[in-house]
Amino acid sequence: MEPEPAGPVSRVRDGITGARVADELRAAILHGAHPPGTRLRQEELAAQYGASRVPVREALRTLESEGLITTVANTGAWIARLSLEECVELYQVRERIEPLLLRYSMPELGDDQIDRLTELVGEMERARDVEEFLELDRAFHLGSYAGARTSFLGPTVERLWNTTQHYRRAFTRLLDLDGNRILHDEHHMLVAAIRERDCDDAERVLLGHIRRTRLQLARHSEVFEQADFQ
Repeated sequence: MEPEPAGPVSRVRDGITGARVADELRAAILHGAHPPGTRLRQEELAAQYGASRVPVREALRTLESEGLITTVANTGAWIARLSLEECVELYQVRERIEPLLLRYSMPELGDDQIDRLTELVGEMERARDVEEFLELDRAFHLGSYAGARTSFLGPTVERLWNTTQHYRRAFTRLLDLDGNRILHDEHHMLVAAIRERDCDDAERVLLGHIRRTRLQLARHSEVFEQADFQ
């Protein structure tokens, strides 16, 4: 039997495996399997995903670029963690750029896409738990931006969503009955403005929606002191 080709072929295989590891680890992080501040050890990830350290390192680089993890040279990688001040700053950025991204997106959204947003609003109201709600909420908001054709703004918003994912989970768990009602009402108002193609109203609703999350989190500094978000 001839020896397996080295070099480019091996690098292609590592790249494919690295993408698989990145996909699976990304899903685990977004679903709260690894709380903020958790250290990620390459040898443990390699064993878990059945890969060598080369694709694991590639996966970690990918997830760092997406805002999900933080790496320190010659030290290691950790699930991204924010202080209260950092989270407030990121939410203030979101308040300003997500309405703009929505404005770019709305003229290009088809009726079928808007119908799907309406369905997602109903599914969020019927969500059985926090994780199901978060998945639907992410699909709703990122889906509302799907019409935008941007090379910078869209990826920036998605990175901000990744970085603040754990804190949306904490926010959702803080909501009482009134808070839940307001949250769903805002989703209904937002999709109604999108259907009417009223960019000004949609921007106003979205800004207030994000701002309310920021203010609620700012009132609960204990969220940022917890070691375990699960």
